[in-house]
Formats: sequence, structure tokens, C-alpha cells
Amino acid sequence: MGMTIAEKILARASGKKRVAPGEIIEAEIDVAMINDITAPLTVDALKKIGVKKIWNPKRVVVVLDHQAPATSIDAARDHAELRKFVAEQRVPNFYDVNEGICHEVLPERGFALPGRLIAGADSHTCTYGALGCFATGIGSTDMAAVLATGKLWFRVPESTKISVDGKLKQRVAPKDIILRIIGDVGADGATYRSVEFVGKGMRGISVAGRMTMCNMGVEMGAKAAIVSSDELTKRWLVGRTRESYKPVDSDKDSTYAEELSYDVAKLEPQVACPHSVDNVSAVREVEGVEVDQAFLGSCTNGRLEDLIEAAKILKGKRVSKHVRMLVVPASREVYLDALSRGLLKLFVEAGALVESPSCAACMGGHIGILAPGEVCISSSNRNFRGRQGSPEAEVYLASPATVAASALKGKIIDPRDV
Repeated sequence: MGMTIAEKILARASGKKRVAPGEIIEAEIDVAMINDITAPLTVDALKKIGVKKIWNPKRVVVVLDHQAPATSIDAARDHAELRKFVAEQRVPNFYDVNEGICHEVLPERGFALPGRLIAGADSHTCTYGALGCFATGIGSTDMAAVLATGKLWFRVPESTKISVDGKLKQRVAPKDIILRIIGDVGADGATYRSVEFVGKGMRGISVAGRMTMCNMGVEMGAKAAIVSSDELTKRWLVGRTRESYKPVDSDKDSTYAEELSYDVAKLEPQVACPHSVDNVSAVREVEGVEVDQAFLGSCTNGRLEDLIEAAKILKGKRVSKHVRMLVVPASREVYLDALSRGLLKLFVEAGALVESPSCAACMGGHIGILAPGEVCISSSNRNFRGRQGSPEAEVYLASPATVAASALKGKIIDPRDV
């Protein structure tokens, strides 16, 4: 019997020829990531268990992104402590408040490579699976164990295969695919599974689009979300790493707990309605809902192709006078690319606010906090009550095109109608 991508990576990392779902293993971590929200607890835990030197500083990545620049005295204190930790432990892979979101920075800097096992103290670490690796979010104290030993135990997950066929129509995006899947599967429909996206349709989806889909794998409970590496992956990694990597793919006779199929040629723009990511409808079904804020950014949709798609809709037009539109590139690299292409100028001329790379409005503790009764259309990944500010506010999740079109009209609208 064959093995899935997830099983092969976990077998290699645990020094075994094969593993099976349900088996408990101890695996060696290839890369560990902490950010400014989760790292303080990790550092405190390391002190409590008496660890003076971490396992391998070169395999650890520290990113300040959630409260960047510092948004309070407490945040500034955390940042200062983490800079001190990085210096003491001689961690070379440190990305301060000017670099962007961890889930964009790690792939850009060549840490997320096919076949690797990556642990991050953030739930959306599963984003990196777009590059053919097993990447999963863990808690801060589990991360302390990783930084102390370089290892962590796992229960080998079952796998769900999701076949994607067909070609997306104009102004229908990978975000719409993953929203539709989550709406069908449910918020807990893939709990502790490895979700594997396959099919001819995936070959036509960019690495950025794959990252969007894998990013939201955790929103249906997945332990990891993976797209097998191909020529697109290889080309995307050119110039980003000098390290060798060995791609893996699932065997033809692999066993899956569940198999689903989607013809995305028939898909139309989707939206996740308050207050659950799996409360998904076609945009046409909720058209007309007035919005106060539109957010384009986050580790889900703050990449260059997302900004380009929104810019196509906003070019030469003005955002509704009743809407605050926030545009936040996911990283410094994305910011500079958007700047050189004139996109940021276009957004500002359209009436949007362009902010420095960070998690920004997504976490609700930085910029763009919503007041009671306000409505936001957002390209981010969560719309839980209170996620972006007041628990009495409402957040709708959609693609960059839908966000831009809705900002323009002042109400939720199908981007194909703009």
C-alpha cells in the first residue's frame, strides 16, 4: 500500500520507511517559526525549563508582524525582548517590523521547500504547504520543546484528497475555490487531516493562489494543506534558495479518508458571511449589504497578484465616500513590486489607505479596528465575532476582486458586474 505526501514527509522526518494514519511518531523539524504574538510565551517557557541555548539557530525564523510597528507599550516591550533573544541566541533569520507577514516572508526567503517538515507557532503556518511541504501550526509551549530539542511528536493524520478541475473564469479566484470548499466541508470537516489539493485545475493556479488555498486549510480543521510541487513551484523558488530539496508526491495506491471533486469552471464569486468561515454563499445571494470598510491584505490575499487584480477594478475610479479602504501588502518584497508597477499610487488616487507590510486589520489589534455595527468586506481568513474589532461588527470574507468592487460601490457586489 502506498503513502500520501504527508505520510512520506513524516516518515522521512521520523527516520522510518513508512508510517500510517493514527501512528504516534517523534519527528525532526526542518524549520521552526515564531512571531511577535506567539514568541514571548515560547521564550518564557524556555526560561522556565532552563534552556540556555536553542537547538539550531539557523533553522529558527523569528518575524515581527502582528503588531508591526509596535501598537502599544506592551507590544514594544515584547519586540525589545525578542530582539534581545535573537541576539543572545545568534538567530540569523530575524525579520523585524519592516519585513512583513511571516507566512509571506518564509516562502519568499526560501525556507518553505518541497519535502520539508515545518512547524510554526501560528495556525496559518499551513500556508507553506503550497510549496509541497508539510507545514503545521503548533502552540507556543510546543514550540519551546521544538527550540529545545529540534523534535516534536505527531499523530500521523489521515488525508483528504480534493480534486480541482477546470479553469477559473474572469474575476473568479482561488479564494473563491477555498471558500466554496470550506462552505461544503464545514469548519470541522477536515479536523486533524492533511488536505491534499490535486487535479489538472491546480496546475493552472499560481503559487500565490495555492498559498491562498493552503492558508485556509486550517479553517476546515486541517493539520496541514498540501499541493505537490511541479514546474511552477520550481520556477517560483529560483533565486530564493541555494539549498537542495527533494520533492515528494503521493503514491497512486495511497489511501484517503475522503475524496472530493470540484469543477471550478462552474464556480462564481463566493463570500463567507458573519460570523463563521463556513457560512458561505455566492456573492449574488448577499449583494447589497452596505460596507463601512474594505480590507485588502493579510497572509491570505496580500500578494502581488491580489493587488494587481484589485487595481484592475479600481483604476481611474474612486472608492465610495462611505467606505474606508485599507491596502496592506503582505511583505516588503510585495510592497516594492507594487510600488514599481504604480499600483500603490493607483490605490491612493482611488482614495484607499496604503499601509506598511504587516498583519494589519486581520487580527483586529492593529489598524482598521471596527466600531459596533460596522461592516467590513475583507480578503483575510477569519470572520469570527470580534475578530477585527467590536464583537458587534460584522466581517464578510471574499476575494480581492470582490473586496475592490464592493469598496467602489459601497456595498457587497459581484465583481463581474463592475
